[in-house]
Amino acid sequence: MTFEELELDYDLLDALDAMGFVDATPIQEQAIPLILEGKDMIACAQTGTGKTAAFILPILHKLAENPTADVNTLVICPTRELAIQIEKQVQGFAYFVGVSSIAVYGGSGGDDFAQQKRALTQGSNIVVATPGKLISHLNLGYVKFGNVEHLILDEADRMLDMGFMDDIQKIISYLPKKRQNLMFSATMAPKIRTLANQILTKPEIINIALAKPAEGVLQAVYMTYDNQKTRLIHGLLSDKPEYERILIFTSTKRKVSEIARSLKKDGFSVAGISSDLDQSAREKVLLEFKQKAVRILVATDILSRGVDIKDINLVINYDVPGDAADYVHRVGRTARASTTGVALTFVNPDDMFNFSRIEKLIETKIPQVALPKELGEGPQYKVRGNGGGGSRNYKGGQNKSRNKSSNNSNRNKRNPKKSNHNRKKPNSRGPKTNTQRPKDKS
Repeated sequence: MTFEELELDYDLLDALDAMGFVDATPIQEQAIPLILEGKDMIACAQTGTGKTAAFILPILHKLAENPTADVNTLVICPTRELAIQIEKQVQGFAYFVGVSSIAVYGGSGGDDFAQQKRALTQGSNIVVATPGKLISHLNLGYVKFGNVEHLILDEADRMLDMGFMDDIQKIISYLPKKRQNLMFSATMAPKIRTLANQILTKPEIINIALAKPAEGVLQAVYMTYDNQKTRLIHGLLSDKPEYERILIFTSTKRKVSEIARSLKKDGFSVAGISSDLDQSAREKVLLEFKQKAVRILVATDILSRGVDIKDINLVINYDVPGDAADYVHRVGRTARASTTGVALTFVNPDDMFNFSRIEKLIETKIPQVALPKELGEGPQYKVRGNGGGGSRNYKGGQNKSRNKSSNNSNRNKRNPKKSNHNRKKPNSRGPKTNTQRPKDKS
């Protein structure tokens, strides 16, 4: 279906035409008519399916038909990066429509705060905000939300995972009771259903390719010890000079610095991004990556959702994410908009259980690739007692022996009743490694 067939405002169609958009994606085709009809809705769709346009375009159509000077629409999302991305898309789509918008997020300077205050008091048609920063403004008493007609929760599952439930409920208490409510999420977890029941009225439900990577993603996995991971990355990147944009995800801010420093020492064009950087520094790094001034970006999960960077050729999961749904979002950074891409994941013995949950979620056994011989033997993929599902034993790297003590330790760790408190935990990193430091928060 084309956007013209959706009967959107002519000025809005002109903007879409100028941006090269002709055909609607499945989520846009299903969601836009429902939103135009004024129905509440909950939509589940993976990253890269066009869900931002699915809720922004019908809102812009309504504002084009009925202009206002008030705050008409509030979009709440989990991160500043996503808030910036959504607001930039609003600007692009609204180029010929004359709708005003602003992103409200933390980590900015005094001038930005003053600009946000003016928009919240004098009226900006669409406000895109992170929960914490918006509440800071609400607590000061000047925010005017009396005429809000649309509430949109984007990445609702992520916001709940980050503990924003109370903040969301507080924000909703400032809004008119009569409004249209839209929720977008990658998963339909029980807590999402609970939130939906609290704020939605007779919602329409849309499910689009729930919790599965895009078809264009070529996935593979390496079974590695921690002390093999960095050497593996160096080898992989040296063999792929044709990849112009590479994104590496890791679990901690400390590892971001270590990986970036190691790659830079070897002559790679690389930068790191984490919550340690202030907003201006993060925007500078992202701009350099988008402009291909930097080839490799190492990041924590602040980038796994909500950053729209096209033509990422390769995503490497240096660490397995703790939440299986985050794997889908990380992998979703590549193969966007029907393109293709590669996603590689490094799995150490401690991460094997979490990796098995990923395979269960996406209903796919991800192919294993043998480690290069020069790296030595890797661990076996062996997961026991996974929810009563028996055990699986796959070879990883060149390893032909079973590391029973490591697997038993992992199994006892996940089943406290069976653990032996006097047993010393074996080193999952393999031989000749230092003790791993505790993970810091990203």
